[in-house]
Amino acid sequence: MRTYIGRQQAISVEDFAELALGTPVELWLGVEGETDEERAARLDAARDILADDPHFPDDLVRMAAQVIEENPDLFDVVPMVRPARRRSVRKGVAA
Repeated sequence: MRTYIGRQQAISVEDFAELALGTPVELWLGVEGETDEERAARLDAARDILADDPHFPDDLVRMAAQVIEENPDLFDVVPMVRPARRRSVRKGVAA
């Protein structure tokens, strides 16, 4: 199944998010290893976008809710079982 946002095809989850948001996901989440200067510039750009479109956060939450509603299996979480801790036996005389 092919997914299109406007005329653009979304091939991956990242493509879908970027096309739906109209901005790269990295703008909001950052990238590993970014410098303090790069982070400040990224956050400044994000603030400008939010200032230009005050409804953007509402649209983003609406889109996230729609994705969750349409894909409930994304949140099928299976708890991991922790192995029982083994207590070490201490031998000796207490002082």
